[in-house]
Amino acid sequence: MKYVYSEHWKYKSKIRKEITIDLIEYAIQNSNEMRDKHWPDASNAVCRVPPMGRILKVIYKRIGKDKIKIITAFWLD
Repeated sequence: MKYVYSEHWKYKSKIRKEITIDLIEYAIQNSNEMRDKHWPDASNAVCRVPPMGRILKVIYKRIGKDKIKIITAFWLD
């Protein structure tokens, strides 16, 4: 699967260095696809990450069959 990053995530990834692409990929694969309440074409992935036990939320858009655009990701707790 190929990932495309938004300008917002490129900026925030420098601040949130502990959120790696592996954790984002894990959250997307192991959670149900939910619609975002602010953007109708975006989806949310909320998942508890096993090594840390923290909850990660990823907001993304499906661009094509094998492309996902990462808008942002952050810890809920």
